[in-house]
Amino acid sequence: MRICSLVFTIIILVTACSSPAESMEAVVPNQLTLTSEAFANGGSIPVKYSCNGRDVSPALAWGEPPTGTQSFALLMDDPDAPGGWAHWVLYNIPAEARGLPEDLAVTGKNVPEGQGSPFTGKNSWGDIGYGGPCPPSGAHRYFFRLYALDELLGLLPGANKGELLKAMEGHILAQGELIGVFSK
Repeated sequence: MRICSLVFTIIILVTACSSPAESMEAVVPNQLTLTSEAFANGGSIPVKYSCNGRDVSPALAWGEPPTGTQSFALLMDDPDAPGGWAHWVLYNIPAEARGLPEDLAVTGKNVPEGQGSPFTGKNSWGDIGYGGPCPPSGAHRYFFRLYALDELLGLLPGANKGELLKAMEGHILAQGELIGVFSK
């Protein structure tokens, strides 16, 4: 009986001294607000920004990043396409930028004055630059994901989505997401 009481007391002491909530908390990056004048979050992407229209990139805007942000990266992809499909890969966007203009030139030269030029990567078509929504059938979701990074990435222009994701590992300070829907 004494051994049972001793074991019970030890279990209570160990339980009282440990906090599972503290040890199991995940580190969640800060959130960035990402918006577009072209469509609301969860709304329809206008034809103008698709392969059925002018196929130009929409203007995007975001809020203040956390302290220590050295650059931004942007990915636009379609998780509803078989195997996923990268539509836009952009990185080393200057830390001072708070948005991207509509119809961002492939070279990145169309960035507001004094903000430098981001590097443009390859989309899933193997092209450099933006490739708008172009689902073969049905409605697809398009995720625009913005990442605030603690460094400029050592990637050359033309990196693909996988290379960008690998380079960003351990460097994401905050992220934001904007989702649009498009159907043919």
